[in-house]
Formats: sequence, C-alpha cells, structure tokens
Amino acid sequence: MTETTTYYRDKIYIDGQWVDSSGSETIDVENPATEEIIGRIPAGTAADVDRAVAAAKAAFDGWSQTSPEERGKYLTRIQEAMTARMELIGETISAEMGMPAKLAQMIQAGLPIMDVATAVAQIPEFHWEEQVGNSTVVYEPIGVVGAITPWNYPLHQVTAKIGYALAAGCTVVLKPSEVAPLCSYLFFDVMHEVGLPAGVVNLVTGYGPVVGEAMAAHPDIDMMSFTGSTRAGTRVAELAAATVKKVALELGGKSANVILPDADLEKAVKAGVANAYANSGQTCSAWTRMLVHASQYEQAVSIAKETAEGFTTGDPNDPATRLGPLVSGVQRERVTGYIQKGIDEGARLVTGGAERAHEKGHFVEPTVFADVTPEMTIAQEEIFGPVLSILKYSDEDEALEIANNSLYGLAGGVWSGDAEKAKAFARRMRTGQVDINGGNFNPAAPFGGYKRSGVGRELGRFGMEEFLQPKSMQL
Repeated sequence: MTETTTYYRDKIYIDGQWVDSSGSETIDVENPATEEIIGRIPAGTAADVDRAVAAAKAAFDGWSQTSPEERGKYLTRIQEAMTARMELIGETISAEMGMPAKLAQMIQAGLPIMDVATAVAQIPEFHWEEQVGNSTVVYEPIGVVGAITPWNYPLHQVTAKIGYALAAGCTVVLKPSEVAPLCSYLFFDVMHEVGLPAGVVNLVTGYGPVVGEAMAAHPDIDMMSFTGSTRAGTRVAELAAATVKKVALELGGKSANVILPDADLEKAVKAGVANAYANSGQTCSAWTRMLVHASQYEQAVSIAKETAEGFTTGDPNDPATRLGPLVSGVQRERVTGYIQKGIDEGARLVTGGAERAHEKGHFVEPTVFADVTPEMTIAQEEIFGPVLSILKYSDEDEALEIANNSLYGLAGGVWSGDAEKAKAFARRMRTGQVDINGGNFNPAAPFGGYKRSGVGRELGRFGMEEFLQPKSMQL
C-alpha cells in the first residue's frame, strides 16, 4: 500500500470552505483486503446538514441563472482536473473498497471522468425551451438536490448525480457512503480547485440514519437522488413524502442473462460469468441469474465452472488478481449466508462456497450454483457478491417467465445467433436495460430500473431531465 492510499480528513465542505463538523465523532475507513484502518472522516450531524442546505439554497439563484454554456465550462475544468488525478483516484478507490488496482484505474477512475464529459456533451444538444402551440415551455433546474451515494462505485455514483445536477443548474448537498468516502474528498478537492461558486456543492459525511435522514426530511431540499439498497431507498422516499419533494431512486437488481439455444454458448457463458463477478459481484446491474436451455444446461454449467475458477482472488495490487475482497466483514457474512442458504435449499454447489478464501481480508471465492429453481432465495434476493445461479428452461416462453419472475427490473442480457430475435425477446423483459449479445455500456443511455429497482433514470439526456422541471408560459 502506498502513502497515497492513507487518508485522514477531519473536515466537511460547506459554502465553498473546508469546515469542522458540529459533532465530535469520527468514522474509520478500512482497507477490506488487509483489514487495516487507512482513513478517518467526520461523522456529520443534522446541524451540519442544515448549514449545508442553507448554503446550497443561498447559492441556487446565482448558479441557476448562469448560462448552460458557462456551467459546461466549469464541468470541463472539473473533468480535466480529475483526469490529472486519475492514478490517485484509482489507487484510493482500490484501497477503500477493494477492486483490483488495474481495474480500478479503468473503471472506478475512468467512468466518473466519462460521466462528467458526457454531462458536458448534453448541454449544447439539450432543448432548454420549446414551443407547444401558444405556450413556450422552458426547462428549469429543480432546486437544491440532496444526493446519497453507495460504496460499490463510490465516485461514479457521485459524478452521475453531481455532474448532471450542476449541468442542469441545481446546487447539491452530498452524503457519500461512509464505507468508501475517500474518493469523494478527492472530488471536492477538485471542485474547490476549479473555483465553483461557494455553496454550489456541499459535502456532509456521516451515517445514513443521521445525515441521510436529515437530508431526506429537510424542507429546503427540493429533490432527493438516492442510489443504494431498496430498503434504504424506501426509507428515503418515506421521509421525503412529508415535504412532497421529488425522489429519484436507483436501487437493487436480480438481473437475468438469457442464453437462447442458437447463441454462441461458450461466449455467452463466459461473458455472463464475468458480468456476474464484476467488482466482486458488488454491482446492482450484475447478471446474477443465468438462464440456459435444458439441452445445453450441463455444458453451460461446465463452462461456467471452468471460467469461474479462473477468477483468482488476492491482493488488489497484484496484477494477477481478478477478484478483490468484498467491501466489509458485514458484507462477507451476508454473502456467505446466502451461499449457505443456497446449499440448504437444495441447489448444487458447482464451485466456490462459504469457506474463508484468505486468512486476512473479506474475500469470498467465486461461486456457481446449478439446479437452481426460480423460487429459491438465491434466485430471488440480491446477494451482492460473486455468486452466480444457473437456471434451466424448456422454451422461450418459460425463459421469459423466469426472467420476469423478480421483484427487480434493473438490467439483463439476451444472447442469440439472430440479433433481431434477441431484440424481440429483450422487448418483453420487464427491465430498464438489456445488453444484446454483450453490447457495450453506453454512458449516454438511460440507466435505471422497473419495479423495485427504482424510479427515474440517470446518465445522458435522461439524466439531465431528472434535475429539471418544465414551466409553460402561454402567449
């Protein structure tokens, strides 16, 4: 571990300044691969939220009246400063949440930079006003945004909110996850450096039941944008309802990867395993259910086993490591509990298991279950670890029924030798995004879910629209 991955930050950021929290408690930040404390941050208070919201409210009038082009110039400077710090950002996120360092550079540091660049690109393309009959319809920033973000993609989830909120003309109060908050400090260092007007962005670190709940209930926050668990998201929505503020929620998933009989089976299975294990399975859109035709089932299980066993766990700084630790001991216990439940309910453990993978660190071996039926717990609940369930179907109608048999609807995949056939199947899936034959992630496409996977969309034009509201002026 290098010196750049040890951080002790004793301030929060309010009204353009690093200031003391009104509370005296702190939160330790752990490296999940070594179980060592690598940082410490303030445990913010409801009084801190009040100060941050007041600053954001005071800054809103001025910031919202700047031209979109001027806001884009600030964001471009932020993107450039982030790019200059890309190595440090990658190292920091690898240290605080465990993704292998090489992948963290590409994904955990690269994706947030892309988020900001994509937000900037929307500005000249967006129709800020339009004529509808005798009405001029203008799109105006919604106001003060409260943003609560998770630990699994700790900076991407921040930039996906703040980049678009700032582009839209909103001001922001952010509460990052207390589990992986260090990269948010780096981001606020950048925003301070580029000279954003005081109060436009504010950072209050702390725990959800204190800081997050104070934000959700705050009468001067106009919108809550939350990414995290469905349980916590419903709490945010409940508290926000009292003040009738807008709520955007990006929540859990249990996505199906449907491999149709005419697909390239080996390619589809290998890609499906890799998707399920991305970020050690700590990805809300991961394809954690693989659906295979009965005639190809055992062959698919064999390919999945061999592929999974190639995902070596170990030191995130070792180039040979493909799977880092889970983010915490609590998360490891949760995941191994699900693995045991899968065994207890009769699923066949093909590889992996609940045993401790390394003496130190919160590692779980890549795990594959076969003979999984749709009603099993591991086929219904989000595990958030490197656990893949393989289910069998007899025809396309049954495959669709299994795929849609979920409380969630965030993502999914379809594989077929005929792309049009795959698209036809994808249209019938009740989910927010579907990759056809391994289609690449698109940072300008809408990201969000059906059912209990959330409300609203992030990224691209759709992400911009979330932070705007229409006003009609009749002539």
